[in-house]
Amino acid sequence: MNEISIMDEQNIQNKIYTIRGLQVMIDEDLALLYQVEAKRLNEQVKRNIERFPLKFRFQLTQEEYENLRSQIATLEDGRGKHKKYLPYAFTEQGVSMLSAVLKSNAAIEVSIKIMDSFVNMRRFISQNASLFQRLNKLEATQLHYKIETDEKFNKIFEAIESKEIKPKQGIFYDGQIFDAYLFVSDIIKSAKKSIVLIDNYIDESVLILFSKRDVNCEATIYTKTISKQLELDLKKYNSQYPKIEIKKFDLSHDRFLIANNEVFHIGASLKDLGKKWFAFSKMDMKSFEIIGKLR
Repeated sequence: MNEISIMDEQNIQNKIYTIRGLQVMIDEDLALLYQVEAKRLNEQVKRNIERFPLKFRFQLTQEEYENLRSQIATLEDGRGKHKKYLPYAFTEQGVSMLSAVLKSNAAIEVSIKIMDSFVNMRRFISQNASLFQRLNKLEATQLHYKIETDEKFNKIFEAIESKEIKPKQGIFYDGQIFDAYLFVSDIIKSAKKSIVLIDNYIDESVLILFSKRDVNCEATIYTKTISKQLELDLKKYNSQYPKIEIKKFDLSHDRFLIANNEVFHIGASLKDLGKKWFAFSKMDMKSFEIIGKLR
């Protein structure tokens, strides 16, 4: 299989399974996408195990593995019958963290494509549960977490996308990582000319989020501390993607995201979206009033 077919979004989605109520990917499938051996991938994770808590990565039980093999035909092609160890499953946060421990620009690009697949599946499933129920009652094609690609559902996707409206305020609760990630991701994608983030605590996961913006959209981040690691991550990011400028700024306690002359107050740092309860609100003020005080 060549690289283009491996990185096809449908192929990625076909490798996302639901285990313990979570959408996850198996280490062997991730190794294939990252073009490394599964053994090396897990070795790198073990060297950086503090970055992979249980909610990022967990080992399947024998029962879970047998259930997975019985449901997924591709695991019975000879790869999975005589494994010496039970595979590890990575959640969306774990996949995002892999780009940091594998330490390559290619790994960052692969992680972004995989995260996009996670988010696209979550968006459709979480926002259209009632649509699924109606389709099931009409005995339409059964939908699971794998999204079918027939023409009928492509039309449904397009209709849903065209009517999507961002709420002006709300609360994300502990564990709503996909929903919070999707909300901020959509704001960043919508920015046309410039986007500004004021956030005292950022890391490489925030840079990955900003890679979703339009190539012609300028990006500036104001943060309290610019560490050596952040400088290195930024340098590598800017060598591959449209430049982000990070400036030191320690006068703000709260987080603000400014895009398309709209100001969003975000109750959590972008790197911690969905980890604890936080509120967000769209503020009734022009963005230049804040930007003017940054200069």
